[in-house]
Amino acid sequence: MQSFLKATFMIAAMAAGFAMATLPARALVEIDINKGVVEPLPIAITEFISADGKGAEISSVIEADLRRSGLFAPIEKGAFIEKISNPDAAPRFQDWTVINAQALVTGKVSETPDGRLRAEYRLWDTYAGQQLVGEQFFSSKDKWRRIAHIIADSIYQRLTGEGGYFDTRIVYVDESGPRNNRVKRLAIMDQDGANQRFLTDGRSIVLTPRFSPTRQEITYMSYESGQPQVYLLQLETGQRELVGNFPGMTFAPRFSPNGQKVIMSLLRDDGNSNIFAMDLRSRNTTRLTTSNAIDTSPSYSPDGSQIVFTSDRGGRTQIYVMGADGSNPQRISFGDGTYSTPVWSPRGDLVAFTKQTGGEFQIGVMRTDGSGERILSSGFLQEGPTWAPNGRVIMFFRQPAGSGGPQLYSIDLTGRNEQKIPTANFGSDPAWSPLLE
Repeated sequence: MQSFLKATFMIAAMAAGFAMATLPARALVEIDINKGVVEPLPIAITEFISADGKGAEISSVIEADLRRSGLFAPIEKGAFIEKISNPDAAPRFQDWTVINAQALVTGKVSETPDGRLRAEYRLWDTYAGQQLVGEQFFSSKDKWRRIAHIIADSIYQRLTGEGGYFDTRIVYVDESGPRNNRVKRLAIMDQDGANQRFLTDGRSIVLTPRFSPTRQEITYMSYESGQPQVYLLQLETGQRELVGNFPGMTFAPRFSPNGQKVIMSLLRDDGNSNIFAMDLRSRNTTRLTTSNAIDTSPSYSPDGSQIVFTSDRGGRTQIYVMGADGSNPQRISFGDGTYSTPVWSPRGDLVAFTKQTGGEFQIGVMRTDGSGERILSSGFLQEGPTWAPNGRVIMFFRQPAGSGGPQLYSIDLTGRNEQKIPTANFGSDPAWSPLLE
């Protein structure tokens, strides 16, 4: 993975004799994301100064990232009073407070003597008249979008107190062609839909890619031999490895938090579907459930101590939680309808799920003890939730009624900020990467 060099700096004094005040431990401008309804923060993002226009492209991506999060309301540039000509100098704060910009981003982009890209930015608290953070990044020129995402993550983290999720990627199933004869290829893109490329050629059906939480590595299921086979694919090297043949498997395995195991549901000779864990180094498989029911869709908790899964052992398919060794299974969902595809949040506090009730499909979350169930989105057919690495945003896919194909959407935990994610063709089965390194 392309490495990025970063430096953090603060301004000690300004050319006009303006001295910066000491930054307080708690800045005046911040977003309380733990409130039920969050009012987006008005923020001004100026066009980064550069000689070749690259600064405008970088600041545009930063603005789009923050706007799409639903937590920020970038102010239109036509309202700006001050034109920033020297991003290293303190701005005229009153020119920004008068247009209600509570935070201000300035920056510049240049080329280093060895041909690399250098991007610098500063985040200002306009009402306190203080710089909150200043950083610079160095990278190859073709990685300029990543620099923009990294800066957006830094701004997001400084103003919300939570880690960002913009410097990430999505693996999904690209679908093209007529509905009764779809070509399905693995595809990968940035979380905002940019830089899309294919990972498989479409000659065989691929399903349910899953990201490792520790590396740029995925599992996925392929029918290239006519039978379901699970592969490991290293995204940076393209190296592919067969995990095994798994007749009766319907979903690819999910990784353990340390990336050394996968967990899966397998149909054995007794006709029941049970949950198994496999050590990826030894390929030893351990059976975790032995019920006379359909146990499927397992997902580890972030600390690896528990597993959430679905089972029809109580009649209708519901969500259960058990120890990582299969011990003490407990039902946690008790709502109407049936539940599927539970996925533990990276923060460990919630489980996302698909629910089918009343003739529609819903994407929702509940606490890990089953309390506090909330439906975030409802539709004709939607499923496959996957978490952003900060545990605040969920991506899923929606199949409309009629002859159309599935599309990818994201929604945050408030349920108020749903975004359609652009893809080259139809898209399904998204899987969100960890933050890139």
